[in-house]
Amino acid sequence: MVCLFRYTYRLGHGLFNGSYIWSKIYSFKSSPYPGQDSVQRVIIFGDMGKALVKEGEEPKIYSHHRFANSLFMTLNTDYEMSMYSEAERDGSNDYSNYQPGSLNTTDQLIKDLDNIDIVFHIGDMTYANGYISQWDQFTSQVEPIASTVPYMVASGNHERDTPGTGSFYDTNDSGGECGVLAETMFYVPAENRAKFWYSTDYGMFHFCIADTEHDWREGSEQYRFIENCLASADRQKQPWLIFAAHRVLGYSSNDFLASQGSFEEPMGRESLQKLWQKYKVDIAIYGHVHNYERTCPIYQNQCMNEETSHYSGTVNGTIHVVVGGGGSHLSDFSPLQTFWSLYRDRDYGFVKLTAFSHSSLLFEYKKSSDGKVYDTFTISRDYRDVLACVQDGCEPTTLAT
Repeated sequence: MVCLFRYTYRLGHGLFNGSYIWSKIYSFKSSPYPGQDSVQRVIIFGDMGKALVKEGEEPKIYSHHRFANSLFMTLNTDYEMSMYSEAERDGSNDYSNYQPGSLNTTDQLIKDLDNIDIVFHIGDMTYANGYISQWDQFTSQVEPIASTVPYMVASGNHERDTPGTGSFYDTNDSGGECGVLAETMFYVPAENRAKFWYSTDYGMFHFCIADTEHDWREGSEQYRFIENCLASADRQKQPWLIFAAHRVLGYSSNDFLASQGSFEEPMGRESLQKLWQKYKVDIAIYGHVHNYERTCPIYQNQCMNEETSHYSGTVNGTIHVVVGGGGSHLSDFSPLQTFWSLYRDRDYGFVKLTAFSHSSLLFEYKKSSDGKVYDTFTISRDYRDVLACVQDGCEPTTLAT
């Protein structure tokens, strides 16, 4: 019998007169221990943003006074707070049509919250770009979710990238945040939270979360972490090994990435694909490209399995998924039809993984507009299938061994 405990809590603020102001009562349930055999449901998406705009004019963001003295960003310090109104669910009131799908994604997750155990938002969370009050808007929007289930995050370009600060990319996509807001607002179990890579366990899942805004190539500190994270998974207890990152280190037929000729973030998979294959990563999931796409189980540009919807036994390759349609403006696909792309959708949505047991996993892609499933596959296998040799997925042997 599996026992999970539910905890209730509330937040308070002490006043100078000795009294307290209390929040409403929240609750959450305990997480399953590593390897626990129970139904576990995981939501993953990227690039959501928030859906609050100022009425009547271009948004003009002001600093929130409680952060103004602790951050080095250049912000307006008159402490005036703008008046905002919600965008419509059809995106019609969203400023510049920039994050028109975020409310629908949030709504669907809240509606199905009783059937969700943990959420991974893999980068480009708020698109605040240096305006602190927009983090308040975002956290208010996701509060019903993040107050109830673990809300895990990854670092994206709009959280981290600022020239001259150690970012792998020399852009100012974070507006000067340099990752400070993301690592302050959300806890992740990283050894150094300025380096936003980490591993985490949830029941039968083992997650390796990479930070694409720092160097991941072979020989780097992060590459060593990734290999150690993948190698440390006890596949008898945690058979479902998931790799996640913001930028597409695997495969995408996005029009821009296709125009570069490699269908990936430049230098993305050259170093990592041998690790995914060696340690038999089940699924690699990315954001950054604002659409949905799923590949065949693939290794070195070759489909390793002819199945498309039900995989059983030894899968032989890693399935790569782009799920960057959390809410921000959508990205186009290349007109080229790649043989490894099994499903493409230029729409808003999110992924749900359901582990029924150590031998049964369900993958679903749901649209944010209606919460219905539009793409799905299953994996059924035993522990001996994980141990089986695949191409470049066995320890080298000699006659002596």
